[in-house]
Amino acid sequence: MEEKDFKREWTLCDMLVVMGPTASGKTAFAVKVARWINSLCSSGELPFKECHIISADSRQVYRGMDIGTGKDIAEYGEIPYHLIDIAEAGEKYDLFRYKRDFDNVYAELKADNVFPILCGGSGLYIEAVCKGYDLKEVAPDPKLRAELEGKSMEELVGMLSDLKAKHGTVPHNNTDFDTKKRVIRAIEIELAYDRIPPKEETQIRPEKVHYIALNPDRERRNQRIDRRLDERLKAGMVDEVKALLDKGIKPEDLIWYGLEYKFLTQYITGDISYDYMKEHLAIAIHQFAKRQMTWLRGMERRGIMIEWIKTD
Repeated sequence: MEEKDFKREWTLCDMLVVMGPTASGKTAFAVKVARWINSLCSSGELPFKECHIISADSRQVYRGMDIGTGKDIAEYGEIPYHLIDIAEAGEKYDLFRYKRDFDNVYAELKADNVFPILCGGSGLYIEAVCKGYDLKEVAPDPKLRAELEGKSMEELVGMLSDLKAKHGTVPHNNTDFDTKKRVIRAIEIELAYDRIPPKEETQIRPEKVHYIALNPDRERRNQRIDRRLDERLKAGMVDEVKALLDKGIKPEDLIWYGLEYKFLTQYITGDISYDYMKEHLAIAIHQFAKRQMTWLRGMERRGIMIEWIKTD
């Protein structure tokens, strides 16, 4: 999309959101829009100081997980970014922490007259912060986890769906639930829902949001996923995971992050071959992209208006 096609209405809101499936070019698009907005700010055509980008990626928060999460920091250039590299690899950073951190960053940017672009592929994170979901801070429950561990993945997902329906909370995000530990943690949070009172909303949040979703052709998207996987493997993604393991991060903790970190850890620990790892990781990423699109369509069904943009 050329700069001449950018729309001034995108800036007539509290925040612009750039979403889309993996490998759709979200970061590059957001940076291009941010530079366009900055040019209008410099000329006095827009009443903002400048434009910043806030990441909405559930894994780019971790330091040292660069290649596998596709941070592509160089793409940002001179555009300031937030909520990247804010947690240690091995931690279990979650939606509650993200919403808290987002609220703080958003309040700071608005106080400084900075226009924010929220950019990322974690649809649950985006929806939670934009719609102001009431999230609970829930401590781990070892006894409950031990009880749930004996259930099948199908049983756990069904249990979680029933709890979500009962509480009327945001639907569970299938893009994140490729391990039992993630589903069990989500159930743990839902079961605590009734005993933890809702907290009073004290932070400002975006009231008027314009949502953009990049929508590449499926065949082109799949080609980009495959090409990007090859590039990341050549760039040292295996060595990145080895370095994390050498730092003392447990294999099961890396596997918890899913996708690249799951399959590469299994390869490095000798559980699967390199060829199996590459083939099945590619399949998993394709499936992940499909689930991301499903989530975006679900956002529309939940009443969120999205401007879809076809990309190459």
